[in-house]
Amino acid sequence: MARILIVEDDSSVRAFVERALQMDGHEVETASDGGLGLELLEETLAAGEAFDLLLSDIQMPIMDGIELALTVAQKAPDMPILLMTGYAEQRERATNLSRVIVDVVAKPFSLPEIRKAVADAL
Repeated sequence: MARILIVEDDSSVRAFVERALQMDGHEVETASDGGLGLELLEETLAAGEAFDLLLSDIQMPIMDGIELALTVAQKAPDMPILLMTGYAEQRERATNLSRVIVDVVAKPFSLPEIRKAVADAL
């Protein structure tokens, strides 16, 4: 299965998505903000490893998901990026990223919805 990096500042959403993806057999690592997510990604790349997918919230402290997606697209251009948000205006901000991201998942989402979105992105 895939190795997935989840970057989400809401601990309950982060835990829910982590469990959902582990149920599908994925190896999951998490970060609580974009800055930590970027550090984890850079450490992984420096070790000669990679993630198969970045799943990130858009609205977060330190570094938002859009800035994270743009940075990750430069460092790991072949890695699919899936964003999630509960805010319509944040979703609109992501529309210009179609060359970088796979999709934006609207919150709240159900277990089957997030599992399908990830499966489709992979």
